[in-house]
Amino acid sequence: MIELFFPDIYIKSIFELPLEYFKSKKIKALFFDIDNTIAPFDIAEPDCKTVNFFKELKKEGFIVCLFSNNNKKRVEFFNRNLGVFTIHKAGKPGIKKLKQAMIKFGVNKNNAAIIGDQVFTDMYCAHRAGILAVYTMPICKRDQIVTKVKRGAENIVLNIYKKKKNIN
Repeated sequence: MIELFFPDIYIKSIFELPLEYFKSKKIKALFFDIDNTIAPFDIAEPDCKTVNFFKELKKEGFIVCLFSNNNKKRVEFFNRNLGVFTIHKAGKPGIKKLKQAMIKFGVNKNNAAIIGDQVFTDMYCAHRAGILAVYTMPICKRDQIVTKVKRGAENIVLNIYKKKKNIN
């Protein structure tokens, strides 16, 4: 049961995404959490490095979507310089909006991935949908209060995962 919260891939940041691996596995759609995955929750816009990285992802042929539980205003403002697809109030770990987006993008569980920093929302959502779960370490220690409350339990899950996978 605890494995439902484990990532399939564990990386330090989005800039370490294994793009060649994704291509070899025919991953076409990348669903990104925003807060503490791409940028701290209290930063309104992505930095230049992130904007350029997302341009590269699109150039490489990936369908890129911001997939956030945050509100429409936050998600659309953050996306202004990225120009990718967006889904706000995604309802993670629920999969209803994810499944709708996958149909819209013409992808299935074998060629999609979620990238995020939370095991109880992002990783669990990915596993419930049967897609690749990519965990990124949180960008910073600042969190919204509801997320901060969950971090202790998440650390327990991640420590069990790291021990099983022999990760430091």
